[in-house]
Amino acid sequence: MQIGDGAWMEANGRYLHGAIARVQAALEQQKRLLEKGDEESAEIAELPPSKLSPPTTLEQLCQAFGLNSFERDVVLLCAGMELVPGWEQLCVAAQGNPQRNYPTFQLAMTALGQPQWQALQPQAALRRWQLVELGPGNALSHSLLRLDEQVLHALLGGQGVDERLARFQIPTPRGGQALAPAHQQLVDQMTQVWVHASEAQPVLPSLQLWGEDAESKQAIALAVCAQLGLARMMLAAEMLPTDPQQLTHLCSLCDREWWLHERVLILNCDCLSHGHAEAEQAIARLLDILTSPVIVLTRERRPQRSRLTVAFAVARPHPTEQRLLWQRALGELSEALNGQIDQLVSHFNLNAAAIQGVCLRVQSDLTEAAAGEPTLLTEQLWTYCRDQARPRLDDLAQQIRSPASWEDLVLAEREMQVLKEMVVHVRQRTQVYEAWGFGGKSGRGLGIAALFAGTSGTGKTLAAEVLANTLQLDLYRIDLSSVVSKYIGETEKNLRRVFDAAEGGGAVLLFDEADALFGKRSEVKDSHDRHANIEVSYLLQRMEAYRGLAILTTNLKSALDQAFLRRIRFIVQFPFPNVSQRAEIWRRAFPPQTPTQELDYKKLAMLSVAGGNIANIALNAAFVAAEANEPVKMQTILRAVQSEYVKLERPLTDGEVRGWVQK
Repeated sequence: MQIGDGAWMEANGRYLHGAIARVQAALEQQKRLLEKGDEESAEIAELPPSKLSPPTTLEQLCQAFGLNSFERDVVLLCAGMELVPGWEQLCVAAQGNPQRNYPTFQLAMTALGQPQWQALQPQAALRRWQLVELGPGNALSHSLLRLDEQVLHALLGGQGVDERLARFQIPTPRGGQALAPAHQQLVDQMTQVWVHASEAQPVLPSLQLWGEDAESKQAIALAVCAQLGLARMMLAAEMLPTDPQQLTHLCSLCDREWWLHERVLILNCDCLSHGHAEAEQAIARLLDILTSPVIVLTRERRPQRSRLTVAFAVARPHPTEQRLLWQRALGELSEALNGQIDQLVSHFNLNAAAIQGVCLRVQSDLTEAAAGEPTLLTEQLWTYCRDQARPRLDDLAQQIRSPASWEDLVLAEREMQVLKEMVVHVRQRTQVYEAWGFGGKSGRGLGIAALFAGTSGTGKTLAAEVLANTLQLDLYRIDLSSVVSKYIGETEKNLRRVFDAAEGGGAVLLFDEADALFGKRSEVKDSHDRHANIEVSYLLQRMEAYRGLAILTTNLKSALDQAFLRRIRFIVQFPFPNVSQRAEIWRRAFPPQTPTQELDYKKLAMLSVAGGNIANIALNAAFVAAEANEPVKMQTILRAVQSEYVKLERPLTDGEVRGWVQK
């Protein structure tokens, strides 16, 4: 219902009370007829239309629900019970029954003139739209008749959401949010669809916004309602009742909110967990039953059922749009960045809400003196972008925090050079793909995918840590052995969850144990093997499209199909370290502040173990030395070596330790 200014509200109240006064006069007339024993029915005066613009809430109610004059006066009969003192006694006198101090249909049909029994039927407007409620009674016509609370509030000019819907409601932002140009185009398109459909269709189609960018979908839906001048309410799909009767009741309330207040339902399905069959059925049933407008927010496009659906795909803002959003949000601060916005856009794929959040945080933290310092501003923006883009990977990934640097890596020059090339590709991808046009040549292969191959402990994870620290990005380790499922289709769902959550950028993804998924195509024997190839193809497809750096690790490169390897940009082999490399690893194994005594790194290098094992031995030796309150010595290391070899289930040979400890 449209609500005007204070003067309009005052005039609306006078009209409503005047309309109730007519009903009151009819009840008093019915009282006198009963006292005289006259069997005639009371007469009620006509209600003249108001001259208000917009019309009064009573007139809007009648128009919205198609109420005739009798049904309108039933509403007023019930409203008098709430608004006029002494109405109970008047009901008793007009019905001649001291037990009935409340309105009934029987009273309405005798006192209001033009009695209409069909107004009592469940499919008629009064009960279909739950404008009035039936209470207890021995007969239907003698049952208590009560005005619905939400209808009463609406008649008095109230605009609140029905409390029976409020418990399903998700709060929505009050102010308008900045939109990327492409998203504003979607708002305009949806508005045009709405206007055109309202002129041509008896029931508006449901509008569907699908995609992974939840914040942008919400902003678009709210902008559509604002552009059309409509109220809105956002309900959580996972909270919908699964009982059919309760769900039907909920739909009726949603429909009534539309006719009462032109309030559009925004159904948010983004928080719905995978495999929630009952909730999915409830959503489908609601969309079939609902007759009022609805905007559905969903990750994946939902199929059309009985109701016409118009779907709009929502993608994250294009890099060009992200630059514009950064400039708008930063205002004058953007001038001090000297092109650093390109680096932010290159690494962090943020939507308008996230960009606005980062900028608000920066603007609230920066002092006036620091605002003109580009280096400090860039560092803060980068840090806050990492926080904003940090993915929610739940049980599928583990964030790895490590201070590892290039000095911790011991690799041949060739492998080191490949790792440094990877850093260059990540840092310069915006320049090459966009400014130099390589991104326009092909939509495939723009992601940076790498394969690290080598036995356990040869430095694959350490190299990923070094890359993430060099790029100042978060590192997440995903154990592919836990992602792969024996159920067909589940592996792709798990992988989709990982990439969708990380799509904001700002993360290096390390897919460990790729052997759990990869296999040679020549070994395909049944449908499960064929589906495994589909899973691998899906993983590589998402890696190619991922804006960040994605790394696979494997212990056995020879097990991988060459057709798959061709789709990976970088392949780094991590060989088992030779003697000289092991000696260098030992030199770097102990931090400078660790007390050591007479360590012979050449002799330690005779131990045939990889870098990961050396790190374990060094750490265990440090604990042994600390307990003994002495520096780390060769004898101390020997004890740690023996423990490590027990864990490896390997014998410690004399050749490995000969001559480097005193017997």
